[in-house]
Formats: sequence, structure tokens, C-alpha cells
Amino acid sequence: MDPVLDGKIFAGVSNTADGDVGAATRFHYHQDGATIWAEYAGGAVARGYLVGTRFGAELTFRYVHIDTAGETASGRCVSQIVERADGNLEMHETWAWESREGSGVSVVAEVT
Repeated sequence: MDPVLDGKIFAGVSNTADGDVGAATRFHYHQDGATIWAEYAGGAVARGYLVGTRFGAELTFRYVHIDTAGETASGRCVSQIVERADGNLEMHETWAWESREGSGVSVVAEVT
């Protein structure tokens, strides 16, 4: 059975240098069937939102945020949900900016 994301909190673990998400960034996830969304903030991100769909262990979404310098940014991401040995979840992500140059990979992990 696929774990439900609703109510789970994730934090940045690793990211490519082009990314704004870091260890201080917290994602608060919601899920209604195949629809997922989250609010996020922390570190370089003042306020952000993502929205997309989930099919099994894969999330596909768009994100938009404003950073602490007041600049807006947007992009797209595909994430794979991975269950760790301790039962907590990670998301292994491949993302690309749409508002500027750059792309990368990142990992976020469930905060318990």
C-alpha cells in the first residue's frame, strides 16, 4: 500500500547547487486522492507552493516560490517516494527551473 502524504512534513537533505531548497526548508504536504499540494518555507525560501498529481510512488508537480531576496521562481519536478528501513519516507527528486536557467536533483526526508 502506498503511504499517504497528507499531513506529513519533509525537510531538505541534499540539493544541486542551482537549487534554493536546503536543510532549513520545510514542506507541509496534503493529499486528496491523486492530487497533492504543499506549502514550503525556510532557508533561502520565504514562501512557496507546489501542486500536482501522484500515481503510485511518483509525484509530478509544478512549484513556485519567493526567496528571501524578494525574487520569484518557478519550475517543475518529478519525485519518487522511497520508504527507508526505519519506515520514514524520502523523496528523490529531479527538477528544472522554468523561470530561469538550471536543473538538478534533490532529496527531501520526512520529519517525525
